Amino acid sequence: MSSGTDGGVAGAVAERFRELYGADPDGVWAAPGRVNLIGEHTDYNDGFVMPFALPHVAVAAVSRRTDGVLRLHSADVEGGVTERSADALEPGSDKSWTAYPAGVVWALRAAGHPVTGADIHLSSTVPAGAGLSSSAALEVVVALALNDLFSLGLKGWELARLCQRAENVYVGAPVGIMDQTASACCTAGHALFLDTRDLSQKQIPFDLAAQGMRLLVVDTRVKHEHSTGEYGKRRAGCEKGAALLGVDALRDIPYDGLEAALERLGDEAEVRRLVRHVVTEDERVERVVALLESGETRAIGPVLTAGHASLRDDFRVSCPELDLVVETAVSAGALGARMTGGGFGGSAVVLAEAADVDAITKAVEEAFASAGLTAPRVFEAVPSAGARRLV
Repeated sequence: MSSGTDGGVAGAVAERFRELYGADPDGVWAAPGRVNLIGEHTDYNDGFVMPFALPHVAVAAVSRRTDGVLRLHSADVEGGVTERSADALEPGSDKSWTAYPAGVVWALRAAGHPVTGADIHLSSTVPAGAGLSSSAALEVVVALALNDLFSLGLKGWELARLCQRAENVYVGAPVGIMDQTASACCTAGHALFLDTRDLSQKQIPFDLAAQGMRLLVVDTRVKHEHSTGEYGKRRAGCEKGAALLGVDALRDIPYDGLEAALERLGDEAEVRRLVRHVVTEDERVERVVALLESGETRAIGPVLTAGHASLRDDFRVSCPELDLVVETAVSAGALGARMTGGGFGGSAVVLAEAADVDAITKAVEEAFASAGLTAPRVFEAVPSAGARRLV
């Protein structure tokens, strides 16, 4: 869904809003999913990440209410309008999709912002469960709409923080800050170099088409859920590593001090693996930034592949389907490939010469067929605009 189709999409969502609620919405907003180029599981370690926004978006038609009622509906989930009292919103009380938009309302109100209810209709083209931040897109689009409608004056990074709080506390998923910041703050044609400690940002030009390259997303169609235990175990292990090493976060372990740090961890084998991944991944992000800024875009390919090996062997969040994508793509001539997102399923990214895209796509599809797997979904990832008002 590109900016050229924003008007048509807004019109369709607004029309459905009218059917549901009997009046025109006060406005229509969009927030994108994201793909992470490099920097995985570094965000909750105060480290570096480098996502960019996808053209796939969550769209929300929203009207302000003043009676404390929150009404929610999604075009993507069966069922009618769900009605809640804004005063009655409590963390952990909602296990359905409505926890994401309701959590944003809760987080805004808990922070002292006067949100007095809303009618919301949502529709999304961000693939759910693919590791492309469909939940963050839902959160950010609702936050942006309420920020505008209630004149809260919050900046993109502030909305991202509140959306992260909604997902951490209200939904109960221990996610970092990257996904929400990417959705709120990315710009078209760029990747976002984000320091998750202080939320400082730098937009890095990332126009692959102009250089004869493409970045493919391969959705394995293997679903995962961040709020289940494995993600939380990794995060707890990283926190343990930081505590054992006497630092605030693993971000504080310098790359050239990694071996000494690992020695100090002794026989803590699992913690050692987690620490090694985070410290080397931060270094990989900085290397990719330097290569892109010096025009050596093709040289980032091996860095991406090295990142996958670290996620597979040290962080242990890959899966056979993701490994198959990476191995097959690289063997078929890709410049580099790696899993993206939290892991345990979801998607991989593949950097390729434009002339090689068809052959690589065919090789991956044939590999999945030979393995008896569901056919993957393959599409080009084009760095797109962040959250915005459409109407």
